[in-house]
Parts: sequence; C-alpha cells; structure tokens
Amino acid sequence: MPKILYSPASPYSTKVRMAALYAGVPVENVLVDSNAEPVELVSANPLGKIPTLILDDGKAIFDSRVITQYLNRMSGNKIFPRNAEKRLEAEQLESVADGLCDVLLAHVYERRFHPEEKIHQPWLDRQWGKATRVLDHLNAAPPRLGKKIHGGHIALAAALAYASLRFEGKWEKGRSKLKRWQKRFEELHPDLAALLPK
Repeated sequence: MPKILYSPASPYSTKVRMAALYAGVPVENVLVDSNAEPVELVSANPLGKIPTLILDDGKAIFDSRVITQYLNRMSGNKIFPRNAEKRLEAEQLESVADGLCDVLLAHVYERRFHPEEKIHQPWLDRQWGKATRVLDHLNAAPPRLGKKIHGGHIALAAALAYASLRFEGKWEKGRSKLKRWQKRFEELHPDLAALLPK
C-alpha cells in the first residue's frame, strides 16, 4: 500500500490525506518529524519535505500539488473536474489556498526559528498583508460548496484549518462568509474534517 509521510499540523499533508480519502485511493499515513530528517523521508525526498507519497515500488512523489494530481489520475478524475474551465477554477483555488499556507507558514517560521531580537517585523507584516488579501478575496466570494467537491475545496479547507490552528481569533475577524464556508465543509464532509488539525 502506498504511504503518505506526513505531519498532522502541515496543511499540505492534510490536503493530500483528505484528497486520497475523498478519491478512494487507499494509503497508509505515516507520521514523521521532518525536523529530525528521518532516513525514510530524506531517502525518498532529498528536500526532506512533507508530504511525500511513496508508492509500492519505492518511487516517491512529492510536492502536494503533484501528489493531488497523481491521486486524481489514479482515481479516474475524482479530485478534479474533467471540464477544462471547471478544472482550471479548481486548480486556481488550490493554488491560492496553498499560497495562503505559504505565507502563514513563513509567518510561523519567522517566530519559531529566530530569537525574539532577530524577528523581522516588516517581514511578518508583509506576510500577514498577503494573507489578509487572500482571505478578503475568498470571503468576498467563497467557492460554492456541496456534496461533490474538488481539490480546490479540499486545499481551502486545509488552509483554513491551519489558519485556525495558528492564528485563531485573528484571521476570522470580518470574514463571516469564509467562517461559515469552513463550518459547512466540516458538516458536509465529516470524514474529511476528521483529518483536519485541531
């Protein structure tokens, strides 16, 4: 059975684990500490990043968007629409959700890996400005949500869960539509929501 090497707090790991579950692709979820650079991870992915998907033949696939596309092909297009225009919309939503994760993680890492006196506040402000623009953009017109979802919805759910994990009480202000979207996703897809970091 293929393995997904993951960390429970990683929004990219959450996204691919939810995508695999939604697509019905059986995988074994293997918890790893990427900071410890375990052999299983760095031998499969020289970047030592998660998530990394290891196939039965030992081949490794990495970068969460590459993994979601692979899972989509393996499942017969269960994650992304076949229609070109709708597929592009789904891929763009995945991209903006991943971009939100990128800037939130940059914010977290700046504080985590630098002593207080070395934290660069203008860098934090710049990253938060990007996050604010994305959140406002999504709140203005949240993507339609129903029982049938796609990779963009899954990526957004993972990104908002990460925002709630690391920036609870800060990102939600003035974004009631996006907060409702998050709640509705969890109500409609409880099996996927169970994989979100809490």
